Amino acid sequence: MAWIWKSVLLVIAGMILLRIAGRKSISQMSVATTVIMISIGTTIVQPIANNQLWKAIGSATIFIVALLIIEYLQVKFNWLENLMSGRSKIVIENGQIISKNLRSVRMTVDQLEMRLRQNGISNISDVKFATLEPNGQIGYELMQHAKPVTIGDLERILNLKSGKVLEQSGLFQEIKTNHHTIPIDPKLK
Repeated sequence: MAWIWKSVLLVIAGMILLRIAGRKSISQMSVATTVIMISIGTTIVQPIANNQLWKAIGSATIFIVALLIIEYLQVKFNWLENLMSGRSKIVIENGQIISKNLRSVRMTVDQLEMRLRQNGISNISDVKFATLEPNGQIGYELMQHAKPVTIGDLERILNLKSGKVLEQSGLFQEIKTNHHTIPIDPKLK
C-alpha cells in the first residue's frame, strides 16, 4: 500500500517541477531540456521499486534547478546559447534551395518540401527566405507576389480606385475634435 501514496507523491512532485521548468512542447525543447526531462522520467520511476522516494524527488529538483540555470545562462550569454541550442540555418534564399545548408542540418529536399507544404506553401520559388530553427521548426518569408492580401491592403486598393482617402472612425474623430455630430436619418432629408 505504501507504493500507492509514493506514486501519487511522485506524480505531484513531477508536475510541480515540470511546471517550474516551463511550458515547451517537445519540438521546442533544447538538447539540455530533453536530456533533463528524460532523466526526470527515469528518476521518478525508480523509487517505487527501490523505496528511495526522497532521493528521487531531490534528484528531480536538482535536474530542474540545473535546467533553470542553463536557460538563465543562455539568456545572459549569447555564445552559450549558440553552443547549447545552435543557430537558425537558411535553407532557402530567393526561391533557391541552399543545398550545403540543407546537408549540414541533415535534411533532404523531400523533407523540406513536406514541411513547406504543411505550412501551405506549394512552390519553393514563392519563398524569399526559409530557415530551419534550432527547435526544428521552419521559419519563412514569402516573396512579395506570394504574400496574402491583408485587410489594410484591400482598404488601400479600394480607396485608391474610388479616389477616397481613409478617414478615422466617426466615434474617435468626435473625441479628437470634441465636436459631436448627430446622425441624420436619410428619410428626413
